[in-house]
Amino acid sequence: MTASPLPPAPAGAAPKSAATSAPKISFVSLGCPKALVDSERILTHLRAEGYELARRHDGADVVIVNTCGFLDSAKAESLSAIGEAMAENGRVIVTGCMGAQPDEIREKYPNLLAVTGPQAYESVVAAVHEAVPPAHDPFLDLVPPQGVKLTPRHYAYLKISEGCNNRCTFCIIPSLRGDLVSRPAGDVLREAEKLVKAGVKELLVVSQDTSAYGVDIRYASSPWRDREVRAKFYDLSAELGELGAWVRMHYVYPYPHVDDVIPLMAEGKILPYLDMPLQHASPSVLRRMRRPGNQEKQLERIRRWREICPDLAIRSTFIVGFPGETEAEFEELLAWIREAKLERVGCFEFEPVRGAVANDLGDLIAPEVKAERKRRFMEAQQGVSLRLQKARIGKRLPVIIDAADGTVAKGRSKYDAPEIDGNVHVTARRPLRVGDIVTVKIERADAYDLYGSAV
Repeated sequence: MTASPLPPAPAGAAPKSAATSAPKISFVSLGCPKALVDSERILTHLRAEGYELARRHDGADVVIVNTCGFLDSAKAESLSAIGEAMAENGRVIVTGCMGAQPDEIREKYPNLLAVTGPQAYESVVAAVHEAVPPAHDPFLDLVPPQGVKLTPRHYAYLKISEGCNNRCTFCIIPSLRGDLVSRPAGDVLREAEKLVKAGVKELLVVSQDTSAYGVDIRYASSPWRDREVRAKFYDLSAELGELGAWVRMHYVYPYPHVDDVIPLMAEGKILPYLDMPLQHASPSVLRRMRRPGNQEKQLERIRRWREICPDLAIRSTFIVGFPGETEAEFEELLAWIREAKLERVGCFEFEPVRGAVANDLGDLIAPEVKAERKRRFMEAQQGVSLRLQKARIGKRLPVIIDAADGTVAKGRSKYDAPEIDGNVHVTARRPLRVGDIVTVKIERADAYDLYGSAV
């Protein structure tokens, strides 16, 4: 944003817009899709109370910054966004993961209106009320049934739980967001149904640990339509698969009960796609990471899944340069990805996070070694990806359109999630629209994207 700074209003003064029109909120949402859902919930609440959304900080009565605190680089981005909001407006409320460590924020920006932690929706709303009281008109229906969404109309993130019970040594999410708290299945399904009725064609299921859904509430049942549905990964997946939208599963750890969901993919109930953050393949590194699930047997499990659902696409992320990672352990990882043949893979160099146990493991890997290992990793994976992509040439795939300009469009196949995976570039004889699902004949491919014509 490039607006002129607006000085803070004098203490006790009523904001100008509050006296003349609906108060305006400017919002910055940083971090992962789980944080984006938090932002949508806050905005839905405020919109219901009559607040309007401003496109610029200098046109708002208050700015809310939803921060990320997972990595030091994410914290730096959050602090930069806060600084920009302070410079352009001066009346700023901070929330999100970095808000769980308020001293670090207050030290740099002592004049913030409020700092709250993640999932503190009531505290954020209360801070907004104090800064600029609502001017609600009860005769206006300000919020659609599905709530305010920050994603395009045709897809939406569906968060099924908060927090995490895992204690991975490189991660501080449990200290920021707490232990696992699952939503009742009925609540999740009612939200999903509203989204589909509002035109959403793809539901992206997210949480910190989707496979663990319901374990904290002992898989308790809750009412949905004319029946009771357990809060369990399989049961929820089966019910979501009946709503008539694409259902894509993210952050699925390789627990044994995930096996039960693969037949739903083979039957076309949910998309044949798993976003499964494995992080490494060397048993010794996985032990130092304290990763959940029996990942040492993951190759065997993936082979079994593909026997059931040959169309299955797996996306994963890996960390190179974890403390103590030897060349031999890294070579184990390279051999594993060549054998596993995962469709989509991301790679990150290990980055120390303040408060993470991994920082105390010693044997930190030199930056140049981490960079070299990332290069070698991505080079190996690109060869795998290219072979898998070329195997799709000549096939006809359903593609959901994300951007369109007449007869030229860009979309995604069932093997690709928004923002993180590849695209399908489409030409058509008729104009295409965002949100359309069209059949595309694939004509060529590279390591990341597919190219074809609508048929």
